[in-house]
Amino acid sequence: MLKWVQSGLSAVAGTAEPEYGREAIYTVADSINQEQLPIYRETTIDDFNWQSPSYTNVETQTFYFTDLANGLVGFLQVIHSNVMGVHTTAQFTCRIFNTKDPSQNIWHSTKLDNFEIKQSNFYADNFKIEFDENNQQIIIDSTVNEDLIVDFKISKLAPGIIFGKDGTTLYGDDKNEPWGSMRHLFWPRCKVVGNIVNSETKEVLDINGYTMFVMALQGMKPHHAAKAWNFMNFHSENYSAVTMEFTTPPSYANTKVNIGIISTNDKVLYATINNEVVHKDSVVDEIGWSIPKAIEFNYVKDKKFDSSTPPTVTEEEVVEEISGDLTTLVERVDVMAEIPQFVKNIVSGVAGTKPYIYQYCNEFNITINESNETNEVNEKGIGFTEVTFISE
Repeated sequence: MLKWVQSGLSAVAGTAEPEYGREAIYTVADSINQEQLPIYRETTIDDFNWQSPSYTNVETQTFYFTDLANGLVGFLQVIHSNVMGVHTTAQFTCRIFNTKDPSQNIWHSTKLDNFEIKQSNFYADNFKIEFDENNQQIIIDSTVNEDLIVDFKISKLAPGIIFGKDGTTLYGDDKNEPWGSMRHLFWPRCKVVGNIVNSETKEVLDINGYTMFVMALQGMKPHHAAKAWNFMNFHSENYSAVTMEFTTPPSYANTKVNIGIISTNDKVLYATINNEVVHKDSVVDEIGWSIPKAIEFNYVKDKKFDSSTPPTVTEEEVVEEISGDLTTLVERVDVMAEIPQFVKNIVSGVAGTKPYIYQYCNEFNITINESNETNEVNEKGIGFTEVTFISE
């Protein structure tokens, strides 16, 4: 989920912070527990209004799609970034990977001109992301890159989800005046119909499958916010699942924040905040990071999607497991590849930062089994996974 590569040098340059301790971070789980909030609520269209704060931040809308029939997997993303409150940019990125033909691996990143935010919608020259009035559909129309033309219609299936009051983790010794933040909200399972025209190869890639839509705001420098991330988006014929986990650097006591959602075509089964990601058979690569060869995402039940039921955040029962081997590496992204060497030396030497994103796409298995249910669900699907290392 770290697409701040395109956000400019100031988003990655900087020194290590002092060790503020656990009391200097107020996670979304803290707010739920301490303020006795419901673990989650259904989103409104206003929740997806662009925040566009005046300080350094990166804000994104991302659509992770999977077509189970033809094996096409990828994402579309618009990135809106502000560097030090003086320079705002926008970028459109697209990743397409064919699980049935790994040689079909497409990546494009295009600068957006004359961009404009209108509540939840985003417009630029030859580009738009637009919600319908009923908060049920999103249209994505892009001819900004002549080599990759996109026409998508996203239709919400399961309800949208935001954790706690506003889905936000706050950084700072006063939660009322934080110096940093992290925010996420979701449409966890959607229908997607459309096509991507690849002018380079004269191909028309028809997409008829499922999408997870996430809007995110990172309101601080990335290596201050987290030292590592685990992200997974899974789609099968009957289920969708997403896990978003980040671990803070020692300055915030290596605090882990993990949120997860499991949904079907018409409802959210679980939205959880006490989950576990397990790296298996890890091997240190030539970069120096310990890279898993297999991975397991365990979901711990907090509360079913029923607003009349009081939250039970202390229950620790794994109700779903998604697991599989990480045999297909889509790309290893060197975040700092395009950064000048002198800046790289400062960031690596002083902050201990060497950010790499390992993107995988593999067949995963979903298992759902509650103690009060006799029938265990096992179903295969496709998981798109990002394992990100930023600093030690």
